[in-house]
Amino acid sequence: MIMKRLFIDVREPSEFARGHVTGALNVPPVQIMQGAKALTGVPKDTELVLYCLSGSRSNASINMLRQFGFTNLVNGVNKDQVRAKYGV
Repeated sequence: MIMKRLFIDVREPSEFARGHVTGALNVPPVQIMQGAKALTGVPKDTELVLYCLSGSRSNASINMLRQFGFTNLVNGVNKDQVRAKYGV
């Protein structure tokens, strides 16, 4: 199965545990800085929709992921906006 879109919650695990977009991966910025091992094997052109609480951490994470070669990055800002836009 080819995945066309992946939701990435870049909040800390404790924030993720209090509620997140269904199917989202929890990859905090520290894990992204360490090489984003959770995204190993994900095609570089997969649409990655990142979100946090305000959009700040997701924006910083997008910049880091771009350095790793990911090309289709979207700042979803927060879980409520992602749910509204993507219907998840």
